[in-house]
Amino acid sequence: MKFLFIVQGEGRGHMTQAISFSQLIRSQGHEVCAVILGKSKRRAIPDFFKREINVPIHWIPSPNFETDGGNKKISLSKTLRKNFLKAPIFINSLREIHLINQRHQPDVILNFYDLLGGLYTGFFRPKAEFWVIGHQYLINHSNYLFPKKRKIERLLYQFNTSLSAWTANKILALSFEPLEAEGKITVVPPLLRRELKYLNPYPGDFYLAYMVNPGYAEDLIAFARSNSQIKIKAYWDKKGENEIIHPSPNLSLQQVNDQKFLEDMAACKGLVCTAGFESICEALYLGKQIMVIPVEGQYEQACNAIEIQERKIGIAASEFNFKLLEKTGIKDKEAVKKYQSWVESWSGIIEDLTLEKRSSQVIWPEGSFPNSNHAYG
Repeated sequence: MKFLFIVQGEGRGHMTQAISFSQLIRSQGHEVCAVILGKSKRRAIPDFFKREINVPIHWIPSPNFETDGGNKKISLSKTLRKNFLKAPIFINSLREIHLINQRHQPDVILNFYDLLGGLYTGFFRPKAEFWVIGHQYLINHSNYLFPKKRKIERLLYQFNTSLSAWTANKILALSFEPLEAEGKITVVPPLLRRELKYLNPYPGDFYLAYMVNPGYAEDLIAFARSNSQIKIKAYWDKKGENEIIHPSPNLSLQQVNDQKFLEDMAACKGLVCTAGFESICEALYLGKQIMVIPVEGQYEQACNAIEIQERKIGIAASEFNFKLLEKTGIKDKEAVKKYQSWVESWSGIIEDLTLEKRSSQVIWPEGSFPNSNHAYG
């Protein structure tokens, strides 16, 4: 089977998931023919993604969040206004997706939560099956947790998620734990890169930090300068910045490098990051302590922060305060093993998903019957 990926380019999470899924399907003889990556002026394509995905990448303009002047808080009104004004650009992006699809003729278009993926299949109705994958698709599951109030943001989040999955044949919802399927939703484990599974975790002498918006660096620098005894290694993807800088002796800020990030994940005392999904899953797999700071104004991260606390995966805070993490206890080893087993169940899931698709493509000779040792006619 041939897959065409459409990947949201906001943060590292969806790109890392795309790499992980490509590793899984390639191990079973399937092909990724190309990747369409949603473009943002604030970010560059990380080198690790170009290297690991190892297929042509088509970088196209796609709707993205807009931040405040400090490149920190998500501005909902600015996001809606600017993306609306860019509508003609996004229409051209849809045409470009169509040309790429016609060129490659995939069996499956797999969308990693990019809005244009759903809009493309909704308007152009390609022959390929349309699958979507992401933690966000869990919002229509009865076990999902929402923040109280903020009803308008909840409706917008649900609407955006529905649009990204418009006409989807399969909805694959990434989850920290196994849950029963509901409606069109198939609950699946987190997508973790195989490199993570070969690491030997141990508690080092530093904390690891990751921020999706570089504006949070100011808070991080202020904390580090006030707490010189706490060593911090932080990763960001600030465009145009040096590979690594040292704002204070106990703090380094480094451009996203996924191999180094994973190595530091294995060696750190704990992870402090904005409330995405992928980095949390990696830290949980390695049995690390976790603290999340949801990006202000980003409703999805507010949901994630509640889930992380309620499921006892980690703690949530409103600022980068590593002292809070130092007070937490040791991870429950049995809970970590249970989670690792859930993650390792992906191979069988891929076989089931692709077998169902391949079976629908088989043309049985007249007079023969599938799943039978005999043919009549």
